[in-house]
Amino acid sequence: MRTGGAPALGVGVGFLAVLLTLGGCGGSGSATTAPATSTTSSTAPPSTPPEDLCTRLVAHWSREVLDQNTYGDYQSMGLSNGQYDILIKVVDAARAAKKKQGAAAADQLIDRQARSGCVRWYRDGGPGEGPWQ
Repeated sequence: MRTGGAPALGVGVGFLAVLLTLGGCGGSGSATTAPATSTTSSTAPPSTPPEDLCTRLVAHWSREVLDQNTYGDYQSMGLSNGQYDILIKVVDAARAAKKKQGAAAADQLIDRQARSGCVRWYRDGGPGEGPWQ
């Protein structure tokens, strides 16, 4: 003998009724459809321009690579091929500056050249269609 079957069915039907009332299955124009609101623009964080993200990545990895004899794999750094090209130029210049003028000068050079390289790269179109661009 089964006991308690009817109450379980009643709870399921009651739950379905609540869903229908809240608009889970309401069609277009039904009384349960809530109007769309435009609140996402006020709650979404501001987006960071791609040249700023590029600058941060290139500057970070330039500092990491500065004292090494190798540049490493650009994909493991999260860089595109274009960003990696900027990094190579920045690190080469920073190594020369560090030798002649010291670590502080190299650090400042990294910030300047990473920024100018990324701004120029995005002004010229930025990454291409392929993931490596």
